[in-house]
Amino acid sequence: MPIHPTAIVDRAAEIDASADIGPYVVIDGPVVVGPGTRVFAHAVLTGRTVIGRDNLIHMAAVIGHEPQDLSYRGAPTGLRIGDRNVIREHVEIHRATAIERPTGLGDDNYLLSRAHVAHDCQLGNRVLMATGATLGGHVQVDDQAFISGNCVVHQYVRIGRLALLRGLSRTSRDVPPFCIMDGTHTVRAVNRVGLRRAGFSREQIGAVQRAFATLFRRRRNLRQALDEVEAGAVTPEVRQLIDFIRSAARGVCLGPRAGGSTGDDVGVV
Repeated sequence: MPIHPTAIVDRAAEIDASADIGPYVVIDGPVVVGPGTRVFAHAVLTGRTVIGRDNLIHMAAVIGHEPQDLSYRGAPTGLRIGDRNVIREHVEIHRATAIERPTGLGDDNYLLSRAHVAHDCQLGNRVLMATGATLGGHVQVDDQAFISGNCVVHQYVRIGRLALLRGLSRTSRDVPPFCIMDGTHTVRAVNRVGLRRAGFSREQIGAVQRAFATLFRRRRNLRQALDEVEAGAVTPEVRQLIDFIRSAARGVCLGPRAGGSTGDDVGVV
């Protein structure tokens, strides 16, 4: 596939012969673009960015630019993007602040228009970020999480596997796996629809729901609630939930206040 004659490509860049570089694209620096990746018009790729195979990078996306971090001093930091990711219009993905670990995206992620991935974030596989979703620096997003439109995630927060953040929600606490969050870091229910679509059995989903009810249906001492869950039958999924909560450095989301609605579980992943 061709490099369009209007594209500006740095001599230090490495572009696979099967990649497609569209009109007015700017590739600045030692960027690596893998086989079958298509870069649409007006996208900007810069820095020590390595992009895998069969990605789609749409119009006006900015990939690998300097971090928006006051501590950044111009170090040659990096960004690593895996395979088969879809990066839509005006998405921003910034490279890391420090050299030791680049910002990272895994495989098969879908980032809708104007999503923002700040410096040093780490996304797993099959993550979906809807339009306007914003991740602060150093956020970790585990596999198959769904971050809905215009959500705001504070720096250093972790988003667990198959968690769903409803639109316009915000969190400065870790979001446990398998849960639906809305408002301000409040978990309402188990993401049953997402779990079913991910291949979880009825028994696996039931175990997660029982653990969730003990942990979050009413606000209580979370350490005591964890001990209560561990005293029963602990499936691998429940163990993942327990370990995630116990390892939280920022604290985890809260259940609804007394008398508050527990919402529903119609989330889609």
